Amino acid sequence: MREISLGYWVAQEQYPPDRLLDLAVHAFVVGFDTIVTSDHFHPWRDKGGHSAHPWIWLAAVAERLKDAEIGTAVTTPLFRYHPAIVAQAFATLDYLYPGRVFLTVGVGHAMNEVPLGFQWPGYREKVDRLRESIEVIRLLWEGEFVDYEGKYYRLVKAKLYTKPRSRIRLYVATADKRVAEIAGMYADGILTNPRGLESYEAVVRAMEEGAKKAGREASSLSRCMEFKVSYDPDYDRALAGALFWAPTAIPREKREKVADPRELESMVGEEEVGRIKRTWLITSDSDDIYRALGEFLKLGFSRVFVHSSSPSEEKFLNLLGREILPWVREYYQSLRIPIRVTSE
Repeated sequence: MREISLGYWVAQEQYPPDRLLDLAVHAFVVGFDTIVTSDHFHPWRDKGGHSAHPWIWLAAVAERLKDAEIGTAVTTPLFRYHPAIVAQAFATLDYLYPGRVFLTVGVGHAMNEVPLGFQWPGYREKVDRLRESIEVIRLLWEGEFVDYEGKYYRLVKAKLYTKPRSRIRLYVATADKRVAEIAGMYADGILTNPRGLESYEAVVRAMEEGAKKAGREASSLSRCMEFKVSYDPDYDRALAGALFWAPTAIPREKREKVADPRELESMVGEEEVGRIKRTWLITSDSDDIYRALGEFLKLGFSRVFVHSSSPSEEKFLNLLGREILPWVREYYQSLRIPIRVTSE
């Protein structure tokens, strides 16, 4: 039987860690099998922003929820986290909670690295660093004493003495074809947003081409989706909930020059509000959620992470558990999508 993984996306930037723990437990009780969390040093906005350390938080979740899968989306293993330290941290998590841990990596944002004194490079360098980082992480998870000589990272007889107990699944977050090709070569799949269908199809093709170049079976790779939604019976309240994330809609070429959440918050205008309205599902009608998820599942996603910014999160979780999650699982089984065999 084909399985779908349903994840609840816990946003470290929006709530303090104790409230996030409560929401994660609630999500698991109503039927989510995966808890996924963001990985930021700075939040996207100053007012109401938070930024607890996600790896510590994940351990707390894993202790409370003995069967839940846990992981990040998205960790940036380029600057503030050396890739070897990322490898060590997630190896430890998997040693304690074997078979339940995954890691999602990406090129990241200036807001998380520049405050720590790093110079934020151009996109090409970030992509090259990401490729090397994935290589370093895999080598340390799987090898003994590792020597590595890259353009940006170097290992000299480095060894993880506490190895993961199982094969940690590693995904790459991207909407870029070049990064998707790297994912196909080295990772277990991609995390993306399917709202731009043309770019989504190109990204999937690039991932499959990368797998082919590396002699890997493309059908074994997962497609993970972040589903951004804000629901409330009152549409204006649902919109207000989604607009917490308006700084994420600032064009990349502008926001990549800013690391101060106060400045990001001040840059939000009508253009950003309009982009949030287009890229989030903001609704007062639960039928809209069914329709959107149904269309996304037809695209071949096997892992869906629900990122909600609903005004009453607990009530929305109850709605998801009572009606929507059972339907998603049943509908996914009805689709004639080839079974994807994920390597463990």
